[in-house]
Amino acid sequence: MQVPLWLALTAVGYLGVKLIRPPWWLIAVLLLGGYLLADSVLAPAIDAAVK
Repeated sequence: MQVPLWLALTAVGYLGVKLIRPPWWLIAVLLLGGYLLADSVLAPAIDAAVK
């Protein structure tokens, strides 16, 4: 069974917010930080570490 990445991330994110209940500012900081890191000079290093 193949699940699209966006669906898996949405499900994990939803369950994480419902079960752990982190503050909304922390969620915003993580999302914004991830977005900014994806377009930075560190992106190739992060990509190599993930693969």
